[in-house]
Amino acid sequence: MKLTDYTRFSGCGAKLGPGVLEQALCGLSQPAYPELLGGFGGGEDAGIYRLGPELALVQTVDFFPPIVDDPALFGRIAAANALSDIYAMGGRPVTALALVCHPLRLLGIGPLKAMLEGGLAALVEAGCALLGGHSIEDPEPKLGYAVTGLVHPDRAWRNNTLRPGGVLILTKPIGTGLVNMALRAQCASPAAQAAAQEAMATLNKAAAEVLLRFPVEACTDVTGFGLAGHAAEMAAGEACGLTLEFDRIPWLPDVAEYAAMGLIPEGTYRNRDGRRHCIPGEVPALALDLLFDPQTSGGLLAALPEASAQAALAALLEAGVPARIIGSTGGPAGQVRIA
Repeated sequence: MKLTDYTRFSGCGAKLGPGVLEQALCGLSQPAYPELLGGFGGGEDAGIYRLGPELALVQTVDFFPPIVDDPALFGRIAAANALSDIYAMGGRPVTALALVCHPLRLLGIGPLKAMLEGGLAALVEAGCALLGGHSIEDPEPKLGYAVTGLVHPDRAWRNNTLRPGGVLILTKPIGTGLVNMALRAQCASPAAQAAAQEAMATLNKAAAEVLLRFPVEACTDVTGFGLAGHAAEMAAGEACGLTLEFDRIPWLPDVAEYAAMGLIPEGTYRNRDGRRHCIPGEVPALALDLLFDPQTSGGLLAALPEASAQAALAALLEAGVPARIIGSTGGPAGQVRIA
């Protein structure tokens, strides 16, 4: 049985659009806890809660329906994706809880066991202990994890603290949503399928460990809102915007062809509706389809001072991370320019 046959959406393409989330969260308030350094109101990848002068919790949760048919691979991707939010904050993941939705009568116990084994393997690689979790019967399979990490409260990375004159580094290629749509249409090339699965299954652990050695000014992970959507969140700070150099962005094989064929995930349209206003000027429709493609277990997008960027890139490449410089910081705050 193919796991994706039981789902309408796949991976992070199932996320609600950024505009919808803003409307849902608008007006929600809670006490101003002095220990709360980052909560749901800031658009961060994870929340931060200070435990003491030198220690803070970093917490996140992420789950989604299958983006691949292999249960063990799906489990690994689900865990890698959830862990990524901790890495994007400069944190170290320490514990996790599983969130499981499973159509037991349709799929049986075997695929569920394989999913959990795949997820556990990724958690073990991250040095993150699985404490338990919660499961429900559901006609559509879903899997994810609530992950807790640790970070120094003064050293946590934020996603919207850009400074002018910086350089943007991306650590994974873009296009998993388009490849998945091509797989559903049974026209994805073996090269595209293999490259997408390898990217999604790879933890951002090595990339984060390298970047921790450099003066990262802002960082996020590229997931369901697409590269342009998450770039817009980075540009939402008060300091400046950013520029993405389209020709320098690493793409998975054949994704431009799939976009031209109209194999566009529904999440792309939600992302574009919510964040197109952040991109000034005329941009070709094909480019927008690529830039707003929802990513699952995508890479880190980090801003560093220009003086440190080349050394950081070299260190990432030496560690086996397929990183690339894809843009710069500067210009009007809130804007994502496409060059």
